[in-house]
Amino acid sequence: MKRRLIVAITGASGTIYGVRLLQLLRAMPDWETHLVMSASGALTASQELDIKRCDIEALADVVHNVKDIGAAVSSGSFRTAGMVVAPCSMKTLAGIAHGLADNLVSRAADVVLKERRRLVLLARETPFNLAHLRNMTVVTEMGGIVFPPVPAFYARPASIEDMVDHTVGRVLDLFDIEHRDLVQRWEGLRRPEHVA
Repeated sequence: MKRRLIVAITGASGTIYGVRLLQLLRAMPDWETHLVMSASGALTASQELDIKRCDIEALADVVHNVKDIGAAVSSGSFRTAGMVVAPCSMKTLAGIAHGLADNLVSRAADVVLKERRRLVLLARETPFNLAHLRNMTVVTEMGGIVFPPVPAFYARPASIEDMVDHTVGRVLDLFDIEHRDLVQRWEGLRRPEHVA
Protein backbone atom coordinates (compact mmCIF):
# COMPACT_ATOMS: atom_id res chain seq x y z
CA MET A 1 0.00 0.00 0.00
CA LYS A 2 1.23 3.49 -0.81
CA ARG A 3 1.98 5.91 1.99
CA ARG A 4 -0.03 9.12 1.84
CA LEU A 5 1.14 12.68 2.36
CA ILE A 6 -1.11 15.73 2.41
CA VAL A 7 0.39 18.75 0.67
CA ALA A 8 -1.26 22.14 1.10
CA ILE A 9 -0.40 25.30 -0.80
CA THR A 10 -1.64 28.56 0.69
CA GLY A 11 -1.42 32.23 -0.23
CA ALA A 12 2.07 33.21 0.78
CA SER A 13 5.15 33.80 -1.32
CA GLY A 14 7.02 30.58 -1.98
CA THR A 15 4.59 28.39 -3.90
CA ILE A 16 7.66 26.93 -5.59
CA TYR A 17 8.23 24.85 -2.43
CA GLY A 18 4.86 23.12 -2.67
CA VAL A 19 5.16 22.62 -6.42
CA ARG A 20 8.66 21.16 -6.13
CA LEU A 21 7.56 18.84 -3.33
CA LEU A 22 4.73 17.53 -5.53
CA GLN A 23 7.12 17.08 -8.47
CA LEU A 24 9.53 15.01 -6.39
CA LEU A 25 6.85 12.88 -4.76
CA ARG A 26 5.26 12.23 -8.17
CA ALA A 27 8.39 10.30 -9.11
CA MET A 28 8.21 8.14 -5.97
CA PRO A 29 5.94 5.16 -6.61
CA ASP A 30 5.51 4.35 -2.91
CA TRP A 31 3.91 7.72 -2.13
CA GLU A 32 0.45 9.13 -2.82
CA THR A 33 -0.06 12.89 -2.55
CA HIS A 34 -3.29 14.59 -1.51
CA LEU A 35 -3.30 18.25 -2.54
CA VAL A 36 -5.35 21.02 -0.93
CA MET A 37 -4.76 24.45 -2.45
CA SER A 38 -6.40 27.70 -1.43
CA ALA A 39 -7.56 30.27 -3.98
CA SER A 40 -4.82 32.60 -2.73
CA GLY A 41 -2.26 29.83 -3.20
CA ALA A 42 -3.31 29.36 -6.81
CA LEU A 43 -3.21 33.13 -7.39
CA THR A 44 0.26 33.42 -5.88
CA ALA A 45 1.51 30.51 -8.00
CA SER A 46 0.30 32.24 -11.15
CA GLN A 47 2.14 35.42 -10.15
CA GLU A 48 5.38 33.78 -9.06
CA LEU A 49 5.67 30.81 -11.41
CA ASP A 50 3.37 31.59 -14.35
CA ILE A 51 1.67 28.27 -13.65
CA LYS A 52 -2.05 27.49 -13.68
CA ARG A 53 -3.99 25.74 -10.93
CA CYS A 54 -4.69 22.80 -13.25
CA ASP A 55 -0.95 22.31 -13.86
CA ILE A 56 -0.27 22.10 -10.13
CA GLU A 57 -3.23 19.79 -9.57
CA ALA A 58 -1.90 17.47 -12.29
CA LEU A 59 1.17 16.84 -10.10
CA ALA A 60 -0.94 15.37 -7.27
CA ASP A 61 -2.47 11.91 -7.06
CA VAL A 62 -5.64 13.24 -5.42
CA VAL A 63 -6.96 16.81 -5.32
CA HIS A 64 -9.37 18.06 -2.65
CA ASN A 65 -11.36 21.29 -2.77
CA VAL A 66 -10.34 23.62 0.04
CA LYS A 67 -14.03 24.12 0.89
CA ASP A 68 -14.77 20.39 1.15
CA ILE A 69 -14.74 19.84 4.90
CA GLY A 70 -16.05 16.32 4.30
CA ALA A 71 -13.05 15.22 2.23
CA ALA A 72 -11.16 12.07 3.18
CA VAL A 73 -8.25 14.05 4.67
CA SER A 74 -10.64 15.68 7.16
CA SER A 75 -10.91 12.45 9.16
CA GLY A 76 -8.42 10.84 11.48
CA SER A 77 -9.51 7.42 10.24
CA PHE A 78 -7.98 8.28 6.85
CA ARG A 79 -4.39 7.24 7.46
CA THR A 80 -1.57 9.48 6.30
CA ALA A 81 2.08 10.02 7.18
CA GLY A 82 1.19 13.64 7.89
CA MET A 83 0.96 16.98 6.16
CA VAL A 84 3.17 19.71 4.73
CA VAL A 85 1.88 23.25 4.21
CA ALA A 86 4.22 24.80 1.65
CA PRO A 87 4.09 27.71 1.81
CA CYS A 88 2.12 28.43 4.97
CA SER A 89 0.59 31.90 5.14
CA MET A 90 0.29 33.65 8.46
CA LYS A 91 -3.50 33.41 8.16
CA THR A 92 -3.23 29.64 7.78
CA LEU A 93 -0.77 29.46 10.67
CA ALA A 94 -3.22 31.38 12.87
CA GLY A 95 -6.10 29.12 11.84
CA ILE A 96 -4.09 26.01 12.70
CA ALA A 97 -2.77 27.46 15.98
CA HIS A 98 -6.29 28.30 17.15
CA GLY A 99 -8.00 25.16 15.87
CA LEU A 100 -10.43 27.03 13.61
CA ALA A 101 -10.81 24.20 11.07
CA ASP A 102 -12.69 26.67 8.87
CA ASN A 103 -11.42 25.22 5.58
CA LEU A 104 -9.88 21.93 4.52
CA VAL A 105 -6.28 23.11 5.00
CA SER A 106 -6.77 24.01 8.67
CA ARG A 107 -9.13 21.05 9.25
CA ALA A 108 -6.66 18.54 7.80
CA ALA A 109 -3.85 20.11 9.87
CA ASP A 110 -6.05 19.87 12.96
CA VAL A 111 -6.62 16.17 12.26
CA VAL A 112 -2.90 15.55 11.75
CA LEU A 113 -2.17 17.17 15.11
CA LYS A 114 -4.89 15.32 17.00
CA GLU A 115 -3.74 12.01 15.55
CA ARG A 116 -0.14 12.83 16.56
CA ARG A 117 1.10 12.69 12.99
CA ARG A 118 3.80 14.93 11.55
CA LEU A 119 2.76 18.46 10.55
CA VAL A 120 5.36 20.68 8.84
CA LEU A 121 4.60 24.34 8.13
CA LEU A 122 6.86 26.28 5.76
CA ALA A 123 5.90 29.59 7.36
CA ARG A 124 6.54 32.42 4.94
CA GLU A 125 6.59 35.97 6.24
CA THR A 126 9.23 38.38 7.40
CA PRO A 127 9.76 40.11 9.69
CA PHE A 128 7.57 38.27 12.19
CA ASN A 129 5.29 40.22 14.49
CA LEU A 130 4.38 39.03 17.96
CA ALA A 131 1.16 37.34 16.80
CA HIS A 132 3.15 35.31 14.24
CA LEU A 133 5.69 34.24 16.85
CA ARG A 134 3.03 33.31 19.40
CA ASN A 135 1.15 31.26 16.81
CA MET A 136 4.37 29.45 15.92
CA THR A 137 4.92 28.68 19.60
CA VAL A 138 1.38 27.33 19.95
CA VAL A 139 1.76 25.05 16.91
CA THR A 140 5.13 23.84 18.18
CA GLU A 141 3.64 23.09 21.61
CA MET A 142 0.94 21.03 19.86
CA GLY A 143 3.60 18.95 18.12
CA GLY A 144 3.85 20.71 14.77
CA ILE A 145 7.12 21.69 13.15
CA VAL A 146 7.52 25.31 12.04
CA PHE A 147 9.97 25.29 9.16
CA PRO A 148 10.59 28.73 7.63
CA PRO A 149 12.29 28.09 4.27
CA VAL A 150 15.59 29.74 5.14
CA PRO A 151 18.42 28.87 2.73
CA ALA A 152 21.51 27.08 3.99
CA PHE A 153 24.45 28.91 2.49
CA TYR A 154 27.02 26.36 3.70
CA ALA A 155 25.79 24.27 0.76
CA ARG A 156 26.95 27.09 -1.55
CA PRO A 157 23.80 27.16 -3.69
CA ALA A 158 24.39 28.27 -7.27
CA SER A 159 20.74 28.94 -8.09
CA ILE A 160 17.27 29.44 -6.67
CA GLU A 161 16.58 25.84 -7.64
CA ASP A 162 19.47 24.68 -5.45
CA MET A 163 18.06 26.58 -2.47
CA VAL A 164 14.55 25.24 -3.06
CA ASP A 165 15.78 21.66 -3.44
CA HIS A 166 17.81 21.88 -0.23
CA THR A 167 14.76 23.04 1.72
CA VAL A 168 12.44 20.47 0.15
CA GLY A 169 15.02 17.77 0.76
CA ARG A 170 15.12 18.67 4.44
CA VAL A 171 11.31 18.47 4.54
CA LEU A 172 11.46 15.00 2.99
CA ASP A 173 14.01 14.06 5.66
CA LEU A 174 11.43 14.89 8.33
CA PHE A 175 9.19 12.16 6.90
CA ASP A 176 12.06 9.69 6.37
CA ILE A 177 11.50 9.86 2.62
CA GLU A 178 14.60 8.74 0.76
CA HIS A 179 15.98 11.11 -1.87
CA ARG A 180 19.24 11.81 -3.63
CA ASP A 181 21.14 14.92 -4.60
CA LEU A 182 18.77 17.41 -2.93
CA VAL A 183 20.68 18.08 0.28
CA GLN A 184 24.39 18.60 0.68
CA ARG A 185 24.95 16.81 3.98
CA TRP A 186 27.04 18.61 6.58
CA GLU A 187 30.30 16.78 7.22
CA GLY A 188 31.97 19.23 9.54
CA LEU A 189 34.02 22.36 8.96
CA ARG A 190 36.45 22.32 6.08
CA ARG A 191 39.91 23.32 7.20
CA PRO A 192 41.43 26.15 5.20
CA GLU A 193 44.29 24.96 3.01
CA HIS A 194 46.77 27.33 4.63
CA VAL A 195 46.14 25.87 8.11
CA ALA A 196 48.36 22.91 8.97
